[in-house]
Amino acid sequence: MTRTPRPGTMKPTTLREVAVAAGVSVATASKALNGQGRMTPETRTLIRETAERMGFRPNALAQSLLRNRSFTVGLLTNDTYGRFSLPLMAGISEALVDKGVSVFLCNVEDDPRLAQLHVNAMLDKRVDGIIATGKRIDRRLPIDLSGLRMPVVYAFTEPDPASVAFVADEAGGVRLAIEHFAGLGRRRIAHVTGPASFAVVHLRAQAHRETLERLGLPAFEPLLGSWSEAWGHEAVGRLFDREAEWPDAVFCGNDQIARGMIDALRERGVDVPAQVGVIGFDNWEIMATQSRPPLTSVDMNLTALGREAGQALLTLVDGQKAEIGIRKLPCRLVVRQSCGQSEARAIEASSTAG
Repeated sequence: MTRTPRPGTMKPTTLREVAVAAGVSVATASKALNGQGRMTPETRTLIRETAERMGFRPNALAQSLLRNRSFTVGLLTNDTYGRFSLPLMAGISEALVDKGVSVFLCNVEDDPRLAQLHVNAMLDKRVDGIIATGKRIDRRLPIDLSGLRMPVVYAFTEPDPASVAFVADEAGGVRLAIEHFAGLGRRRIAHVTGPASFAVVHLRAQAHRETLERLGLPAFEPLLGSWSEAWGHEAVGRLFDREAEWPDAVFCGNDQIARGMIDALRERGVDVPAQVGVIGFDNWEIMATQSRPPLTSVDMNLTALGREAGQALLTLVDGQKAEIGIRKLPCRLVVRQSCGQSEARAIEASSTAG
């Protein structure tokens, strides 16, 4: 009596079985499935369709040994909540998945010992390269990656010298926001942002001042505070309790500040956007779409940035050269109702600095 194998106990299809079914040699089957060798397109298609029909899966370990590759990369981050690293990882995965490369995400927090443990584990697994990312662009991860004998790419974190790095063109994002306000007829555009200890606070404040000056609009000194809704609420009092003419628009350093500001204005009976337009930064959808009204916000295109980082790492892994230095990729403005528009849409930057 012949027993039917239980699910999960059947032996995997071998390359020899695929070759026999397709009527070719094992060597020809191997070359066809690896995209190598010279053969007719019909033969290559037949072998691949036969392998797919039979459920053949190449031996990953054998493939790795053959090509001296593990087909894995490590993603190091100290972004505990994943606010920035998860969109980046989505883009990195998009760039790598078609090449059969997997991504391992490791959160190092701000702990040098933990970071070293994760890097050692990656080295033990013989990853093909590492992408380093973080929660801000002006801080390094708590480990030096410059001495590793493998490709390293940086995305949204301070890089090591003479490395390949990608960041968002945040000044360009500010220009998009201010120019959009100006295009809607807003003329008194204030700026409320986060702590002075962040480099992006000064970068965005400078871009705000320069754009106002270029457009011939009145200057506004930025209000610096924290990255919180509470600060946005408090800042409304700073701007609207004084006797001077109110701003008719406010550009905020992040979406939490903007949402707190919108709530405080509504409590005062100030109509957003009829009387005051508000634009945030980050396009954190859970925050921006649930605001009342929905919040217009600058999106740093982190998924696209991750894609670029992933492609650059593949280039280095393949032994080719990638451009050294920090590349700034354009932001976009996602327009919702908080600045006076009736329909959601995205405005892409026409150019990027750096």
